[in-house]
Amino acid sequence: MPLIMALCVIAGILIGTFYANHFSGNRLNIINSGSNRLSNLLHIINDQYVDIAIPQILADLDPHSVYISAKDAQAVADDLKGSFSGVGIEFTIRQDTIRVQNVVKNGPAQRAGIIAGDKIVSVDGKPFVGKIVTNEEAMRRLKGPKDTKVKLGVVRYGQKAVKYFTITRGDIPQKSITAAYMLDENTGYIKVRSFGETTYPEMLIALAQLSQEGFQNLVIDLRDNTGGYMNSAVQMANEFLPKNKLIVYMEGRKSPRQDFRSDGHGSYQKLPLCVLINEGSASASEIFAGAIQDNDRGTIIGRRSFGKGLVQQQIGFPDGSMIRLTIARYYTPPFTAGDTKDYESDIVTRYEHGEFFSQDSIKHQGPAYHTGIGRTVYGGGGITPDIFVPEDTLGMTSYYKQAAMSGLILQFAFTYTDNNRPKLNTFRDMMAMSKYLVQQNTVEKFAAYADKNGLKRRNLMIRKSHKLLEKFINSRIIYNIMDDEAWTAYLNLDDPTIERALVVFKNHAAFPKKPVVKK
Repeated sequence: MPLIMALCVIAGILIGTFYANHFSGNRLNIINSGSNRLSNLLHIINDQYVDIAIPQILADLDPHSVYISAKDAQAVADDLKGSFSGVGIEFTIRQDTIRVQNVVKNGPAQRAGIIAGDKIVSVDGKPFVGKIVTNEEAMRRLKGPKDTKVKLGVVRYGQKAVKYFTITRGDIPQKSITAAYMLDENTGYIKVRSFGETTYPEMLIALAQLSQEGFQNLVIDLRDNTGGYMNSAVQMANEFLPKNKLIVYMEGRKSPRQDFRSDGHGSYQKLPLCVLINEGSASASEIFAGAIQDNDRGTIIGRRSFGKGLVQQQIGFPDGSMIRLTIARYYTPPFTAGDTKDYESDIVTRYEHGEFFSQDSIKHQGPAYHTGIGRTVYGGGGITPDIFVPEDTLGMTSYYKQAAMSGLILQFAFTYTDNNRPKLNTFRDMMAMSKYLVQQNTVEKFAAYADKNGLKRRNLMIRKSHKLLEKFINSRIIYNIMDDEAWTAYLNLDDPTIERALVVFKNHAAFPKKPVVKK
């Protein structure tokens, strides 16, 4: 009996030690060490949970705190950095083959002899066609460290033999300012796609270019600009504001308030300015637009912006992945930050309430404030424009929506471009190419193409949507042959928001005026 009891005690100790080491240790720490409860809980979840838990945990914080896998982290960094290392082509995948859509000017591919329209059929001596051709795999094979080489096998339009090009990879610029040109003899235009590391110097170059062309007014287009680096927006705003104007401030639970003010060294403090925004303008776009509006420096035109008032910090992990964690809110003077309640469904709610089509449908969620000259602005829920321009739905039909959303217009535009490159390449001017495409009746050609590819012809709807279809189709053909600036300039023709800006300048009304008090 004593021997049996001793064996039971030993067995109990061994079993207890085993379970304590493997399970109860962390649980006891959570119970007994209040300061480490969260870190210990996360450690247990990471160690024991059946799936990767980080994305789910972050999803419960706010819509902009996200987990980025190691394989996606580099692409995310490249988008804001302003450059990446690669061959310098823009491509699309059609019929399991890479088709070169555009070639970066003076980039490695152009210097090696690659031209738009080439089909890439092999990479480094190995066939690269068929089901293995995906965007991810193509990027993996074409991108690479600077000064490394890649050999591409290419089939050129009108030829059967494969041509081989050895390309030395180099730095490929990722421009955040995609267009800078004159809208008329007095008005310059700058399109800002995003706010990256190089946005501010790109803007200075664009302004210098427009200065040489004699611009006296300026339109900055931030429509569908989802943001980026806050500092770039601050630097841009500083160019237009007098000294000691509050641009933005940020504050968080662990981040004390930090003010960002203009230093008075900006070169364009007196330049008449209009800023274009819409529901796709967010984050850094709202910082810039808000600073211009709140300081009575320019006129904001378009539709209410997205309403993102959060600041993220990127934190890397040893495996190359990272998280973007919201650490603070930003506040444009004298606004309060946007409310994150029902954040993701807010745009849909606005659309359903008719806000895109009527200024009277805008529902301000925050309190009213007043600018220095007494104009009313609203806190929370994005930047409300000074001049509202509704979304243009004239000519919208179910046929057009299906043609656009199915990708058929993009497919047709590339096929048409590919089949007509010799003629299209003779055009050096966007307006000349635009007139030529109208003469070619591309809408009728598209309707026949779409009918063969699953979109049944609807003649009444095609006639009603003819202007929209022609604009979309021809814009993509122009983009395929020319560049972002030509594409943007074409889309801006007859654009109602651009036209409103030109009227503002004509009336010398870009600088806001003090409201007249009714008695």
